[in-house]
Amino acid sequence: MLNIAYRWYESSLERSLKQKDLPRHVGVLVDGNRRWASLQGEGSDFGHSAGAKKIIDFLGWCSDVGIQHTTLYLLSTDNLSGRDKKELDDLIEIITSLSEKLADLGRWDLKVVGDYEALPEEHAKRLKAVEKKTDDISPFRVNLAVAYGGRHEISQAVRKILLEHSATGATPEEIAKLLTPETIAENLYTSGQPDPDLLIRTSGEQRLSGFMLWQSANSEFYFTEALWPDFRKVDFLRALRDFQNRHRRFGS
Repeated sequence: MLNIAYRWYESSLERSLKQKDLPRHVGVLVDGNRRWASLQGEGSDFGHSAGAKKIIDFLGWCSDVGIQHTTLYLLSTDNLSGRDKKELDDLIEIITSLSEKLADLGRWDLKVVGDYEALPEEHAKRLKAVEKKTDDISPFRVNLAVAYGGRHEISQAVRKILLEHSATGATPEEIAKLLTPETIAENLYTSGQPDPDLLIRTSGEQRLSGFMLWQSANSEFYFTEALWPDFRKVDFLRALRDFQNRHRRFGS
């Protein structure tokens, strides 16, 4: 009986959404895997594996309602130096295997956003193969933020601009004029994509942790207490309903 009521509520929420007012791009900080595993009396790899399975469900929900751009924060640059080596190795393997499974499903155009050079060579090679395999196969773009940091992304974009234009013989003054918000945006990992309209973070934490610092200037934030493996479709639909009920000011 409870299951029937839940299904009815979920369907009711989905029907209430206005297609024209859905976010074009949703970013998600998939947080809480380790805490969830601890509550189950299991190790962190158990939680990360459960979180990977939830990602497949989540991307299906996004596709079902027509959201064409999704970015998932899977591994930060801070994680690369702040985690136990075995846990980090297991996590990178889980992420890489997840990306390969998503590629095999053939439903999404996958792009890795982050610093490939910070990853083990074997995993970087496998992730690049995933990008190549899924290039332009679907209108649904999924960014996998791996070895990602917002400050690092911005500094890399500026560095790229400086190197490209200094090679042409441009003076420092000429290069300085090129450092506009538009030029920097064109050199970010997400170049050519709309900025995220909605950022969701699970686990009750209420901070960005370096996620899409530049792109989130006008994003709406939604925080939920649910740990990522417990995040349900109804929680996602509630986030979309909340987004549609807000009056977006875009900095005004």
